[in-house]
Amino acid sequence: MSALASPSAPASPADAIPSADDLVARVKSYHPKADEAKLRRAYDFTRDAHEGQTRQSGAPYYSHTVEVALLLADLRLDVATICTGLLHDTVEDTEATLNDLEREFGPDVAQLVDGVTKLGQMNLRSKRTKQAENLQKLVVAITKDVRVLLVKLCDRLHNMRTLHFVAKQEKRERIARETLEIYAPLARRIGVNRVCVELEDLAFFNLNPAAHQSITKRLTELRTLRSKEVAEVSASLSEELLAAGLDARVFGREKRPYSIWRKLEKKGVGFEDIADIYAFRVLVEDPTDCYRALGVIHQRWRCVPERFRDYISVPKPNNYRSLHTTIIGPSNLRVELQIRTEDMERIAEDGVAAHWRYKAGSYAFDPGAAAAAGGDPVERLRPLMEILNQGGDPDEFLEHAKLEMFANEVYAFTPKGDLIALPGGATPLDFAFAVHTELGHTAIGAKINGRERPLRTPLANGDVVQIVKGGERQPPAGWEDLVITGRARAAIRKLIRSSETDEFVRIGKVIAEHAFLREGKVFRETILEDALKRLDVDSPEELYLALGRGQVTSGELVEAVFPGMKEMRGQRPQDRDRIDDDHGQLYVHGRGLTPGVSLHFGSCCSPIPGDRIVGVVESGKGVIVHAIDCEVLAAHEDDATDSWIDLKWTPETQNTVSVGRVTATVRNEPGVLAEMAGIVGEAGGNISDVKTLERTHDFFTMSFDVEVFDARHMSNIVAALKTSDRVVSVERTREVGEELG
Repeated sequence: MSALASPSAPASPADAIPSADDLVARVKSYHPKADEAKLRRAYDFTRDAHEGQTRQSGAPYYSHTVEVALLLADLRLDVATICTGLLHDTVEDTEATLNDLEREFGPDVAQLVDGVTKLGQMNLRSKRTKQAENLQKLVVAITKDVRVLLVKLCDRLHNMRTLHFVAKQEKRERIARETLEIYAPLARRIGVNRVCVELEDLAFFNLNPAAHQSITKRLTELRTLRSKEVAEVSASLSEELLAAGLDARVFGREKRPYSIWRKLEKKGVGFEDIADIYAFRVLVEDPTDCYRALGVIHQRWRCVPERFRDYISVPKPNNYRSLHTTIIGPSNLRVELQIRTEDMERIAEDGVAAHWRYKAGSYAFDPGAAAAAGGDPVERLRPLMEILNQGGDPDEFLEHAKLEMFANEVYAFTPKGDLIALPGGATPLDFAFAVHTELGHTAIGAKINGRERPLRTPLANGDVVQIVKGGERQPPAGWEDLVITGRARAAIRKLIRSSETDEFVRIGKVIAEHAFLREGKVFRETILEDALKRLDVDSPEELYLALGRGQVTSGELVEAVFPGMKEMRGQRPQDRDRIDDDHGQLYVHGRGLTPGVSLHFGSCCSPIPGDRIVGVVESGKGVIVHAIDCEVLAAHEDDATDSWIDLKWTPETQNTVSVGRVTATVRNEPGVLAEMAGIVGEAGGNISDVKTLERTHDFFTMSFDVEVFDARHMSNIVAALKTSDRVVSVERTREVGEELG
């Protein structure tokens, strides 16, 4: 990847845009069999699709997509990923569709572009929530295919390189902060170090330009002051290793401004007290030579014991492997050394991208090579998916994800020797949740290196941790204060939410039972079906939860189950006029209804006030009034435009009574009919006819016509019947034509 351009000396927008030839040559330098035609088609496609669009720099928009593709080529990725870099903004910013891309470039490229495409403009609560939801989508996409993240990182890197063209300072700072808090840590998690450090430095420059300038100035001064000593160390290292028979490549590096700034902030020391501003990398042929080189160097120069780290024996979770040591060089210059092989160097810089290679005749990610190098770095993203699976709102996910991504690491072991990487300051409870969520939920104690220790004890490198399990999954008070990892906090909060939900559901069910008891009725869950729709909840459990939380009152529940019950008490159907065909014009009106036309209420559906109704003109009969859900209407669908009339009930129905029919299956026990009649009467209805439809030794099904005031009254009666423990099932039925008896 090209070196970091100085933020203070940006590239000009007039610089020539790399051609398709440049891109093809870059890819073929490591992938000679690359599909050149496909790369050129993708190049032409992005150029044509973005024609007329410009970036804030004034450069043609497609210059950005070409630069992203070149960055991906520098990481030596496959053709599909390079094409995705070229096409990643076409679906979002042009008229191109995913179907277009799939047709032209195949499903692999289309799926990658879909994964990279940002969320559309949404009416979100805040910019923070939008950031959180974007991160959620990104986590889902990259756990399916890590190439999505690699494209996003290169996209962000080029945007950061050109961030100085964004006019608004507030926007520059927001993008830089998001880069520092999300994208750089994600790059580090999958080991793509050279992208990570450049993102950090560019973000640092935009967030704190004064500090960036000050550190850069000090580095320049120190470079001049100590160039002689640094050259001596480099030459001496090469000579000593060569004399020992080691073929080594030695080169120096200078610590990055943002890395220096973090140390200044964390340790509270002065610039001159930072020990590893200068570091040398010693690259040798194989791991054995790493340890030989370390021995040669320690014999020649004094080392700083507490600064030694062996990441070859115990690699970092992102597969980083190296020996680290600090020596006292010429003129008491403290120099950090990183000793590794060429393969380790590639993995240290490119992370997961280092595992793209030829296998079985194709160029792609090689899981076997990743495993041989110490494991798949993509596994480092699994904790983020686990946090996502714990639920909670997007802002909570963002908080936990940041906790998971930010932190220096400590390495502890299970009793079986499995390595568990945790942030510095992590506790045995963090360790338990890192092993398995259920282990964390049931942890009651811990042994560290064989000794019982409190769950709040900070872990140190090399600790062997054994978790003592209990059977209780209820989180003790203050448990969340014992952990620092996002994964553990997300799991604890989910368990707390679940426990609170269970308690609210229990309370809500008690409230429902007491509400029915006050009305002199027995509560049965079967009567809630219609009430759930009226209260806009999906299940009895959701209703109990709303009752327990106070979002639904007991009065609202009773009204939803028995709609209009209080107003109907004391009223008798016998005191009202009955709706019939002879007086239908008094109770129904609508545009297109001719005055004086014969009007009949359909016996097929028995519409009553409160039902949505429609009229159907039938030759020789007049207008037949049907409920909108009547099955007979299906026969008139083809001529609905010509013969259907929209109808409504008139206000005069307030003082009427209609007949509806109820079908119930009840237990075959003495007194059951009297009980049914009593329930209907108590609910303000009047049974006008009864018929037994089916009878067995244990049950019988009966149908009865009931005089009711309206559809709400009918629902009230049906709900009241469901409260009886003798009723197996009950529902309103439509056909009321045939006399019962």
